Amino acid sequence: MRHIAVLGAGITGVTTAYALSEKGYAVTVFDRNRYAAMETSFANGGQLSASNAEVWNNWGTVWKGIKWMFRKDAPLLVNLKPSWHKYSWMAEFVANIPDYRANTIATTKLAIQGRKYMFDMAEREGIDFDLEKRGILHVYGTKKEFDHASEVNLMLTEGGLDRRPVTPAEISALEPALQGKFYGGFFTPSDSTGDIHKFTRGLADACKKRGVVFVLDADVKKLEAGAKPRITWLDNAGTDRGRTKSQEFDALVVCAGSHSRAFAAQLGDRVNIYPVKGYSITILMDDEESRAGAPWVSLLDDHAKIVTSRYHDRFRVAGTAEFNGYNRDIRHDRIKPLIDWVNTYFPRVNTSQSIPWAGLRPMMPNMLPRVGAGSKPGIFYNTGHGHLGWTLSAATAELIAARISSDLPPETGQRAAVPREALAV
Repeated sequence: MRHIAVLGAGITGVTTAYALSEKGYAVTVFDRNRYAAMETSFANGGQLSASNAEVWNNWGTVWKGIKWMFRKDAPLLVNLKPSWHKYSWMAEFVANIPDYRANTIATTKLAIQGRKYMFDMAEREGIDFDLEKRGILHVYGTKKEFDHASEVNLMLTEGGLDRRPVTPAEISALEPALQGKFYGGFFTPSDSTGDIHKFTRGLADACKKRGVVFVLDADVKKLEAGAKPRITWLDNAGTDRGRTKSQEFDALVVCAGSHSRAFAAQLGDRVNIYPVKGYSITILMDDEESRAGAPWVSLLDDHAKIVTSRYHDRFRVAGTAEFNGYNRDIRHDRIKPLIDWVNTYFPRVNTSQSIPWAGLRPMMPNMLPRVGAGSKPGIFYNTGHGHLGWTLSAATAELIAARISSDLPPETGQRAAVPREALAV
């Protein structure tokens, strides 16, 4: 049996481990944290949203970024401190603007697949992750915003998504708790929400039952691509704390989120991921008034770039994009707009118990995940999912598992049949 190492125990790493174990591989997952899903997969916006598949590579995003440059509370914020990584990434981002339409359609198709695979995994393994299949409602305050959304909708529907425009009256009917005036909206009934942390931890437990080994509290020091990939790490767990270990594997899959760029460089590959920080608050709704005044339908406010999810007595509100390197600091001036937004549109919700969080979205300049083989034998990547990691992860896990089983069948002499189109992403 071939032995595959997966680097990273976030949503992408754990779905990848699960897909590989289903194909008959022995799998070991490495992560520097003590538990799975403790970084970007901890408290994101919670949306499984094919309706948010529009890539950011358009001139509108660029002009907004310039306009917002000196506003601390802006939805998009760029630290102007010089950085070759940041500015070279931005140059590549602009260079991918001609592919905006094609990449949006491709992302939509992948997102629809991802939702299906995610639901299949959860049902098969009996994972409770506060799933709410109530759709996602996008709201727009002006005709200009709505007209742009209508243009985007043409691409989303071409990608296979069922998404329809709604009037202000229909917005109120879909989500009565929402206060405020809107020009119009779009509703995607097939989209949903869930708790990414609960799902990832549940799937990690299912992986362990299948024999997947998790090496946690492991500070990976060195990756080597030779005849067989080798991982050297510092073990920080239990009685082996402080001990350096090393092991060879038949293959290595890098699913390390924003850290994938540095690991890829050790392996001789360029994976130009930039860490784009996002923030969220989780409001603990201990009182009946708050629970009655919070929405059940998931929302996306296009103007504020804010998304919401409801988990029974918890209300998750997330948004913003910050280009500030690998900084994980939680800034009050980035959290306050989220709280103010809730106070404005859901005044019955008591925001006094709001838990702030920040995570780094791993973004490629073309806004598409990097899924495929590296330049060296036995090296593979499934990373760079950006703002859609929760939505795309199950689909890309299937893609990379199919690619690995094509290149390195689970048992010597066996070669799995893989649809060629599955290898194109």
